[in-house]
Amino acid sequence: MTTELQMLAWTAGLTALFWLPYILAHVANVGVMAALTYRADDTALPAWAARAKKAHYNAVENLVVFASLILTAHLAGVANETTALAATAYFWLRAAHYVVYVSGIPFARTLTFAGAWLALAAIFMEIVLAVPA
Repeated sequence: MTTELQMLAWTAGLTALFWLPYILAHVANVGVMAALTYRADDTALPAWAARAKKAHYNAVENLVVFASLILTAHLAGVANETTALAATAYFWLRAAHYVVYVSGIPFARTLTFAGAWLALAAIFMEIVLAVPA
């Protein structure tokens, strides 16, 4: 398996876990029965948990773009050292983005998001600039 596909799998797996903290905070806040019966869906989350929910949504939205680019690069045969490095950077930047978003660190959140976006741009450029076979 290529590094790019490994990073896609790790990113998808990590993103699949991002819902746990805010759901557990919701259960702790309103109780198991209220959470399971949806009676407390409109109850406000603690600030950190609300940020965790937003960070999870952001990760899901960006996973679509990342997966599309990784699969395109793989199927087109243009995966290379640049795409491998960019995919690895994307994974770590998205992990850091979640942590700093939940922690409420504003500038770090923006920097990690921008870094991950640049990694996406690097993968995209490798695809579009590839010499047709």
